[in-house]
Amino acid sequence: MSATPQHPRTLARAAVRTVAGTAAATTLAAALVLGSAAGASAHVRVVPEATAAGGWTVLTFRVPNESPTASTTQVSVDLPTGTPLTSVSTRPVPGWTAAVEDGALPEPVEVDGATITQAPVRVVWTADGDGIGDGEFEEFALSVGPLPAPGTDVVLPAHQTYSDGEVVDWDDVAEGDAEPEHPAPVFTTTEAAADGHAATGGDAAHQGDAPATGEAGGDSSGALPTVLGALGLAAGAVALVVALLAWRRAGTPAGR
Repeated sequence: MSATPQHPRTLARAAVRTVAGTAAATTLAAALVLGSAAGASAHVRVVPEATAAGGWTVLTFRVPNESPTASTTQVSVDLPTGTPLTSVSTRPVPGWTAAVEDGALPEPVEVDGATITQAPVRVVWTADGDGIGDGEFEEFALSVGPLPAPGTDVVLPAHQTYSDGEVVDWDDVAEGDAEPEHPAPVFTTTEAAADGHAATGGDAAHQGDAPATGEAGGDSSGALPTVLGALGLAAGAVALVVALLAWRRAGTPAGR
């Protein structure tokens, strides 16, 4: 028996429903993935402008307020003492006072041919007013250098103080692929440029004016919606082709 031909409009409507369903599923998947990523990234993190060993860079600390009832009134960052940063300066933040604290190192360290026993060990930002409120975040930037040898994990534990007295320590170091509950801000240094000069992202004296442009390890959250959207369009196109082929087969008399 020959198949009963379907009206072109019926097939077209079916194709549209298929494409719409595919697009809706893709959008839902994107929302779920991005929602999970947003939840996982709601912590203090560092965004380095450059990571080349031996160079200077701007480190931007992004601090979200996670309390619905209290504001963030102080943020402090512990600087490395095993691979100290001998030069540390702060970028002014309206409504906040910054202080760089020097201290003795656990043991002498050689930096650029010189042995040092003291270095900057902590930076503290204190709010002059209300601080960071519910649903808000602030960025605090440091110009630092020189960076240690390539492949060094520069761990920068942060401590977030709220107006109700709570202190959240972002100082857990990840082991394996699982992210700890309170991960410490961290980035990894890389090789200097091929010409032997460290890439600093600009003149170190003026780096405080430059915006942060990257993050160690990369951040794929911006590319994810594009990839999922492309997959949705591809799936929709396949569904449309299948519908058209079905229409042609339905309209072809048996035996031809």
